[in-house]
Amino acid sequence: MSKFWSSMVKRTVPYIPGEQIDQKDILKLNTNENPYPPSPKVTDAIKTELARGINLYPSPTVEQLRDAIASYNQLAKENVFVGNGSDEVLAFSFMAFFESGKAIRFPTVTYSFYPVYCKLFDIPYEEVPVQRDFSLQVEGFFQSEGGVIFPNPNAPTGVFLSLDDVASIVEQNSEQVVIIDEAYVDFATESAVSLIQTYPNLLVVQTTSKSRSLAGLRIGYALGQPELIEGLTRIKDSFNSYTIDRLAIAGAEASFRDKSYFKETTQKILQTRSWVSDELKQLGFHVIPSQANFIFVTHYKESATYLYQQFKKIGVLVRHFNKHPINNYLRITIGSDQDMKLFLTKAAQVLQ
Repeated sequence: MSKFWSSMVKRTVPYIPGEQIDQKDILKLNTNENPYPPSPKVTDAIKTELARGINLYPSPTVEQLRDAIASYNQLAKENVFVGNGSDEVLAFSFMAFFESGKAIRFPTVTYSFYPVYCKLFDIPYEEVPVQRDFSLQVEGFFQSEGGVIFPNPNAPTGVFLSLDDVASIVEQNSEQVVIIDEAYVDFATESAVSLIQTYPNLLVVQTTSKSRSLAGLRIGYALGQPELIEGLTRIKDSFNSYTIDRLAIAGAEASFRDKSYFKETTQKILQTRSWVSDELKQLGFHVIPSQANFIFVTHYKESATYLYQQFKKIGVLVRHFNKHPINNYLRITIGSDQDMKLFLTKAAQVLQ
């Protein structure tokens, strides 16, 4: 450690993202990217915006994009905050709504950025154990001192918590903010957005990276009642008034306007997820029921470490989290049908 580092830097343990290997022959199923390109309307909108010139700053309030997101979710733009990827939105949320000295709660198996943020912002936390099937213990999140956050569907398991259970957690933390991280919700059956008008302490965070094929544009957003959105805006404007560039704004707005393309590609992934899950079961895998664009699996015979290593040797990247109680599981992104046919062929080869 450098003597010039602040105490914040010294206590930070950075998040480790999935491997990014720049090779054309790699089958990349480790970072939950969408296998399909974005809507053609997205690229058209970006080209149009580029032709206008990029010598001027973007809108600091991102009103047109907020209008598009609000319209899609049957909300008002005052219910929408936009950030540079959902990770930035989550970081702002930790600063806006969680306090140093008051422990927040999240599951033991969850998005691994949460403890990183806690250490960065000096926020204590309590981990609520998951059940044997990786479902959440709902009562374990009741009456939290500092607030609650969890993904739904959960990451990296894909397990989904019903809206009735989400509502009970929100109700049992009426004096704290409950953040539902819905990065994968477009592959699930329902969203907590429908609860926003009822609960002033509910913040729902979503992203365009997964279901809208815009991981390269970095657009995330939060939905909640206006006082929560104002809190996020105050934090953002204390860092950087212009977090979203003009090309990203144009592209993301177009993605929300093209509902038919969004539904078409999302449905393809759901169908592929079902088919691949059945095929992997035939190969001896136990597949955790998923409502995300990935599946979480373990094999009855081979260890996850062995499978991860063997897959990597033959050019297949999947995600392995070497942490109890998920160290014998692999997370596999759902690619195109062609991708997954190749993956299943290679999986059969590895198992032989």
